[in-house]
Amino acid sequence: MADIAALTKLIEPHATAMGLRLVRVAMFGGKSDPTLQVMAERPDTRQLVIEDCAELSRRISDTLDEADPIEDAYRLEVSSPGIDRPLTRISDYGDWAGFDARLRLSETIEGRKQVDGRIGGLDGDTILITTPKTRETLRIPFTSIASAKLLLTDALIKATAPLSTEGVDTISQER
Repeated sequence: MADIAALTKLIEPHATAMGLRLVRVAMFGGKSDPTLQVMAERPDTRQLVIEDCAELSRRISDTLDEADPIEDAYRLEVSSPGIDRPLTRISDYGDWAGFDARLRLSETIEGRKQVDGRIGGLDGDTILITTPKTRETLRIPFTSIASAKLLLTDALIKATAPLSTEGVDTISQER
């Protein structure tokens, strides 16, 4: 599998040069159909337009071709994070406080491997999340989160209404 930290170091300067912020760099699909997914956003809109995806794809393609950090053939996908975006940085939990999310945990915490609830913000490196049924606020260390994403709710749609709701803009190409 590809070294995600090394890939991020190759990709991030191109995103930054375009005024974008990386949301996620990940490999999916396994040996038979590997895809390098790059999600980025404009800090002011938290989205990308198709032209942003195309430009970032062109910029990083040249760097990836030169550095050749992935041994086998793969597909490069550059996209916006979309409305029900992944939460990948600790700052995301402050930015999206008040919205619902699903957190998958890397370890069991209070008998749970998954938590759905309303993000209450941050307390240092700890995520505060309130479960809907018990109204209990759980304290989840950021380092214990394997993956997380916002849940699509009416409140999230309303809050992101100026943004595109037609789906994620994506550029995908075989490498």
